[in-house]
Amino acid sequence: MRQTDPNRPVSRNAQRGFSMIEVLVTLLIISLALLGTAGLQAYSMRLNQGGQLRSLAVFLAADLAERMESNKAGALAGDYVVPSTTGAAFLATAGAASTACVSAGCSSAALVAFDLSQWQNAVAATLPQSSWTVAQAVSGAQTTYTITVSWVDRRTNTRNAAADANSQFGSNTAGTGEKFSYTASRIFFN
Repeated sequence: MRQTDPNRPVSRNAQRGFSMIEVLVTLLIISLALLGTAGLQAYSMRLNQGGQLRSLAVFLAADLAERMESNKAGALAGDYVVPSTTGAAFLATAGAASTACVSAGCSSAALVAFDLSQWQNAVAATLPQSSWTVAQAVSGAQTTYTITVSWVDRRTNTRNAAADANSQFGSNTAGTGEKFSYTASRIFFN
């Protein structure tokens, strides 16, 4: 009978197939890690798009406020008031943006029409399923304009929500979006 020495290394023949199992387990772990990384990347891209839309809404509201500031006579007269409007309805009825005041000077009322045409076209073209209002409140010598810009973002998974323009969830036709809005105010003194 042959005795085995406990200090003697085990031969390669006794370890057959063990390396293959190690390789398969390693491949499984790496593939799960890569799938997790891909999911994280997709979520990050959705959040990045949402942040971009918020930045655009801030920029667009500031743009209109600056246009009002440059045409203070039109702003104090209340000409910049816009009732609740949706981007789709505006584009269907308004057509192309006005260019009336680009090359020649124009009156205060014509500048208001030009500013609103340019601004509303920009909002409708930039923000998905957008809507906006521009309201005016007068208190003595102070005129306050409130600019509200809303849009639908597919940042969250709300597939089960019903499509409803007045709710926060399911605001798009598929019921998968979330409605966001940004409000800015500008005060003018007579």
